Amino acid sequence: MVLTEKRREYLKKYRETHKETHKEYMKKYYKEYHEKNKEKISEQKKEYHKTEQGKKSMRISRWKKSGVICEDFNELYDYYINCRNCEECNVELIEGNKASNRRCLDHNHETGEFRNVLCHTCNTKRRYTDINYIKLTETEKKWKYKLKCFILS
Repeated sequence: MVLTEKRREYLKKYRETHKETHKEYMKKYYKEYHEKNKEKISEQKKEYHKTEQGKKSMRISRWKKSGVICEDFNELYDYYINCRNCEECNVELIEGNKASNRRCLDHNHETGEFRNVLCHTCNTKRRYTDINYIKLTETEKKWKYKLKCFILS
C-alpha cells in the first residue's frame, strides 16, 4: 500500500491530536496484560536474571542505586569482573554473598566516584574510615591531611 502525501499528512496530524488518548489506552492495555500474565512475566524475569546479561544489568543497577557515578558502566563492569585480587590486601576474590573475600566495588560516598575493587573485609574497614572522616569538621579534616602528609614525608 502506497501512502500518498495527503494521507501521510492526515496520519501525522491524527497522531499528534490523539497522543494522550493513545497513551492512556496503551497504559491500560499493558496493565491488563501484566495482570493476566503475572506468572509468565515473573518466570521470564527469573530466567533473564540467571543469564550473564541479566546479572550484569542487575549489578550495574545496584551500583547506580547505591550512588556510584561513572561515564561508562560497561567498562567498569568488565574491570570489576576481571579483577582477581583485592587491590588493598591482595587476597584472591570470589563470587558469592557470604565469604569475607567476596568482590566489592568501593566508591566515595560523598562524590560517588569509583575507587577500587576490594574484598568485603577491606571494603568494610574503608567504609568505617569514611564514616568517621565525614563526621569530622573541615578544620579537623585539614589537620588530619596535614598530619598524614607529615607522617609520609
